[in-house]
Amino acid sequence: MSDAPQMPKPQVREVAAHDIGGGLALLLGLIGLLVGAGTVIGGAAVSSDGPAAVGVPLILLGVVIGITAIFAMCGLNMVAPGEARVVQLFGRYVGTIRNDGLRWVNPLTSREKISTRVRNHETPVLKVNDAYGNPIELAAVVVWRVEDTAQAVFEVDDFLEFVSTQTEAAVRHIAIEYPYDAHEEDGLSLRGNAEEITEKLAAELAARVEAAGVRIVESRFTHLAYAPEIASAMLQRQQAGAVVAARRQIVDGAVGMVEAALARMAEHELVELDEERKAAMVGNLMVVLCGDRAAQPVLNTGTLYQ
Repeated sequence: MSDAPQMPKPQVREVAAHDIGGGLALLLGLIGLLVGAGTVIGGAAVSSDGPAAVGVPLILLGVVIGITAIFAMCGLNMVAPGEARVVQLFGRYVGTIRNDGLRWVNPLTSREKISTRVRNHETPVLKVNDAYGNPIELAAVVVWRVEDTAQAVFEVDDFLEFVSTQTEAAVRHIAIEYPYDAHEEDGLSLRGNAEEITEKLAAELAARVEAAGVRIVESRFTHLAYAPEIASAMLQRQQAGAVVAARRQIVDGAVGMVEAALARMAEHELVELDEERKAAMVGNLMVVLCGDRAAQPVLNTGTLYQ
């Protein structure tokens, strides 16, 4: 959209982290622990039966091996489907783990868990003025997911709060751009053009949250109504418009029926009517067809001119 906010360009993009399968790393770590424990036990046995100069180094070596194995296993990560791990090394972004299962990375790194599942966000009922200045109430639900984990973590302070705030801002902006009901026939309105308006809402939302690495899947209005203080007045206006439209349709149908009646009478030569009698007949038919009550017949025992 041309009037969508211009967000700053992202400074970081998601890349794949250098990781390996965690099964092999876990196996090597367990072997290291066993080797370290065995070395400590062996050193203790040598120290008790022989010179300490041989046993103590073995004990120290076993302790070092055990600590190294434990430290190496600190790099193991359990990654569930629909999750990712953002990996940092001393504050520098080095990549994202997206492969699910048990994975291993550098133990010196820190890993932050980010959900990449599809999420819903529903705004509270917002009270705003539409394009005509009428107070209205509306709410929307947005379906979204994290597309770029690096942007979600590093480009915004809190991407959950960012999506919530930008969604509310977009809904308010769309509400003030269009009227609840358009006075012109070709004008867009919130109630009459729901599909077009939701497409515009989705486009603006996508532009607003792109900086956070978020992709909008779908957006819909869940609540749309006039504010209570003008709801009764607007209801009367809508009812009046419906009555006028219905009357117009009734009149159009009645005129067609009268034309058909006169044409058939002339075609079959049932009776000859002068202009005055035609006018009287047309008037009677229009009253009968357009009236909202049952017609009360009046018998004329004289002539049309008496």
